[in-house]
Parts: sequence; structure tokens; C-alpha cells
Amino acid sequence: MDSKSKLTIAIAAAALAVLGATVIYAQDLAANLTTAHAQAHAQAHATYSTIYQASAPAKDKYSLTTSSGIAFADFKGYEDWSVVSSARTDEVLKVIVANPAMINAYKAGVPLNGQPFPDGSRIAKLQWKFKKSTEAPFAVDVPSVFTQVFFMEKDSKKFPKSGGWGYALFNYDAPSDKFTADPSPADCGNTCHTAVKVKDYIFHPYQTR
Repeated sequence: MDSKSKLTIAIAAAALAVLGATVIYAQDLAANLTTAHAQAHAQAHATYSTIYQASAPAKDKYSLTTSSGIAFADFKGYEDWSVVSSARTDEVLKVIVANPAMINAYKAGVPLNGQPFPDGSRIAKLQWKFKKSTEAPFAVDVPSVFTQVFFMEKDSKKFPKSGGWGYALFNYDAPSDKFTADPSPADCGNTCHTAVKVKDYIFHPYQTR
């Protein structure tokens, strides 16, 4: 073999060695990137879970029951119910929401058509303390600390002495993220709502929107 052939072989061998090293490096780099991506994904998931758990409402609220027989669990999903109306006192802002059965009854004309809400209707009044907005370019009050949720449940067999409605109040403590059943008398809500007995004990109409 002459010198030229040997040189050609040497160059080819060197080129293959470089190519092999490049492939190995690329494989190692891809593996490292995959591992880094997986680690970053896991870290992001862990961070999201921590944030979600910190901001999620107390889970034990659905284990609460009042002396009147109203279970918090009967209102599961109330956070996403349709809005009926809103109100404000000197102390709190209120948003009134209702479950689909009651919303459908509202849309059918109840109670203005003289018909009562059907059993299974549920309505909730959510209450917040309020504060002046520091961001809006005009004067406006906005929700601050959540304080209470007031429930009404239509069950003619369960609550025959109060027009078929049961009432419950749950207080919320923000620092502990805990709900507690209010110890008020079970019929207190009905005493207040007799003023609107002709409207099946419901103050708020379904507001036009």
C-alpha cells in the first residue's frame, strides 16, 4: 500500500471517529434535555399543585350539617350555579345563585305565575365584606373577605311547617379556611321570609340580563 492510500485511510478513519463522537454527543445531549424537560415538568406540576391546594376552598365543608337537617353536601357545586340577583347592605355584598332546577323554574315564570318552586330547588346567598377598589379609575366597591353562605332548600316533606323550605347559614373564617354551621334557630330564616310568602318565600326575582 502506497503512502497516498495510507493517508486516505487515515483521513477516513479520523472522519468516522469524529462522526461517531458527534453522534454520541448528540445522543447524550438529547438524553440530558429529555431528563431536564421531565424534571422541569415535574417541578411545574408540583408548584401548581401547591398553589392550587393553597387557594382551594376547605374540603371538609361538605361534611357539615345544621341542626335543621340541611347538609352542606346537598349544595355541592353551588360555586358554579347561575346568578339570580345581587344585593348590598352597609356591611356586605351579596350574590344570589340557584341550582339548575330552580333556574328553570324561574325561567318558566315561577313564582310570579302563582306557582311554587318545585322540590329540589336550591338557592344560595354568598356574602363578602367589601372595600373600595384601588385600581378602577372610578369609585366602586369590590368584594374583599368572604364571610358567609346562606342556603335554602325546597323539600315539602322534610320542611312542611315552613312552606316547604329549609334554611341554613354557614360562617366562613378566612384565616383558617374553615366553614362552620351557624347555631341560629332553624326557623329564623322562615320568620324573615314570611314577608314574601306570596312569592313562595323568595325575595329575589331572576334579574333581566
